[in-house]
Amino acid sequence: MNEQTSSAGWPASVLVTGATSGIGLATALLLARQGRRVIGTARSQDKADALVRTARDQGLVLDAVVMDLIDPVSCREAVGRVAELTDGGPDALVANAGIPLTGAITDVSEDRIREVMEVNVVGTLRMCSLVLPAMRERGRGRIVTVSSAAARIPAPMNGWYSASKHALSAATHSLRMEVRRYGVQVVLVEPGTVATPFWDRAQEDLSGLTTGDADAGVHDRAARLFSRIQRSAGGPQPVARTIARALRVQRPRRRYTVGVDAHLGTALQCAAPLWLSDHAKSRLFALHAPADTAPAPARITQTNGS
Repeated sequence: MNEQTSSAGWPASVLVTGATSGIGLATALLLARQGRRVIGTARSQDKADALVRTARDQGLVLDAVVMDLIDPVSCREAVGRVAELTDGGPDALVANAGIPLTGAITDVSEDRIREVMEVNVVGTLRMCSLVLPAMRERGRGRIVTVSSAAARIPAPMNGWYSASKHALSAATHSLRMEVRRYGVQVVLVEPGTVATPFWDRAQEDLSGLTTGDADAGVHDRAARLFSRIQRSAGGPQPVARTIARALRVQRPRRRYTVGVDAHLGTALQCAAPLWLSDHAKSRLFALHAPADTAPAPARITQTNGS
């Protein structure tokens, strides 16, 4: 599809969820640098104040509102404050906020499962629903949801996170078709691996697991893999630039996949038979032998900081 630049200055106002770190922070700062009226959400007043200071230190101006994505009341109140700042509601929403969850499917507590689904799926779609009435009334609007390549590349020790992002991707595709007739465009962004604080929490999830000795090698292997990924991944700027592009062009793509690993991984996942994909991933995570005879996983060496 040929992309054409949208009318100058639109969207004038953009609400960015999860704007205090990682992709959200990079996106909020980039959009502010481009002259947009940016309102970022933060989970606490301290984080909101830090976001405003970070922007000010770079000569930028943006606003921040406190919001807990899990709390419906907090979401409604935050959107109400944004409406006051933007003369009725933002022109665009970047639904970026999300959390990781690592561990085997049977390792993870139901409380953590509910949390990741509430944040990554229910809360994100709630925000879409809250900003849509003003967009429909104007006859114009844009929503960008930030999913993950993991939605299409399931792997051991990452199943619940992949499930949440797969659900978000599917819902985004449905939402796009449902609201197009109101003049609202919905875009899905699927980043590959990005070096953000996300991976620190993933490591914490693994270190908190208390399963038996038979799984210790698997957890150790996964922790080293995730650590290597974190050190070798690039920063969030390419994703931020893609989001800015999806907002800027008149005819955005329905889905943007960001990163060589995301493009290659999704292509291989689709092309390879499942038995081959399962085998490769099982060996990578030391899951290829019976639990009681599984050899100690080989140590992953680091070279040149990668």
